[in-house]
Amino acid sequence: MPTAHLSDSRGTVVFGIVRPCSHRLTDGLKTEWIAHLCGLCLALRADHGQFARVVTNYDGLIVSVLTEAQTERTPAQRRTAGPCPLRAMRTAPVARGEGARLAAAVSLVLASAKVRDHVADGDGVLARRPMAAAARRVAAGWDRAGARAGAALGFDTAVLLDAVDRQTGIEALAGPGTSVLTVTEPTETATAAAFAHTAVLAGRPENVAPLAEAGRLFGRLAHLLDAVEDQEADEVSGAWNPLTATGTPLTEARRLADDALHGIRLALRDVHFTDDKLVHVLLAHELRTSVDRAFGTATCAHQPGPYGPPAPGNPYAPGPGGPGGPLPPEPPRRDRRGLIAGCLVWAGLACTCQMCCGTHEDPWSGEHREGLCSRMDCSGCGECCNCCSGCSDGCCCDGCGCDC
Repeated sequence: MPTAHLSDSRGTVVFGIVRPCSHRLTDGLKTEWIAHLCGLCLALRADHGQFARVVTNYDGLIVSVLTEAQTERTPAQRRTAGPCPLRAMRTAPVARGEGARLAAAVSLVLASAKVRDHVADGDGVLARRPMAAAARRVAAGWDRAGARAGAALGFDTAVLLDAVDRQTGIEALAGPGTSVLTVTEPTETATAAAFAHTAVLAGRPENVAPLAEAGRLFGRLAHLLDAVEDQEADEVSGAWNPLTATGTPLTEARRLADDALHGIRLALRDVHFTDDKLVHVLLAHELRTSVDRAFGTATCAHQPGPYGPPAPGNPYAPGPGGPGGPLPPEPPRRDRRGLIAGCLVWAGLACTCQMCCGTHEDPWSGEHREGLCSRMDCSGCGECCNCCSGCSDGCCCDGCGCDC
């Protein structure tokens, strides 16, 4: 589960909708974002072993960002990490502390749920009993490790496991006419708990309620976006998808996504932050970009969207003749690798620097990817928005459309 979505269309709670590109971050904010991403990775290694680093993900670091944003910055919150292939063999300041450790605990528990979901579905090599048994042991170990780490921070990871367990029953009962929000509820509950506990770690009890609300809506949004992005592939493979199962049209999914975006911004206004610049960029501007990307209404100019053409019939999809017009044929899909095989390929790409310094095929989907370095150096892209680099309560430039 290195970089997936908070909740896939079959209900597995995972992370990955907030993927900022550096042209939308000032140098300072980019450094801060990478510090939290690397801090999560190194917290996983330090507390849970080298292999646990495979669950490093983009959205998990938001827990670390939220925790730090509510506290006064101290030198102890940063340390200098050694060279890493994913940083082009450069050193960097990385975040450390309770926020990074909470992010690691949450990521482990949710990754274990993803593994069990793959085992239950018999995906790839996990259809074989020996591999399935090994994967279940890995998942059980991550459950225990996440529970221990969470308990040390006063966070009960049982709320996450309960959400995952309830998801299966909810999906089994869902059908045409069922509200899609019934399906997203377990994800909302899990993310609300994780967001709220950042206020506990920061010693800001007044922030618990608004952060729980922001987390609940973040979970809803992530589940919806993943369902939109996966709908076409799920129809081809016969996998369960909440939009298809409940008969929810894309127009309604977009309305719900926009409502969630607005609700997150309203909730964040009630949170008392010490420094909210990075929080604002990630949970206001980058979430909007994620919604546009999922519905095909915008894409980063320096690279194509990561999931190929939008689903057929998407009223928001660009194409010849305007939105909803015909789209070019999608290239043939490759069979997706299973979890274990994908992790082995990922490790090889990381160790040979191909993941950061060149082009490669995605370890799981086989899709063409640009290296992380090229993604992070995208000057000249036409979507620049650095309006939040110098303000804490709102935007300080004209024309960026920020209403928060």
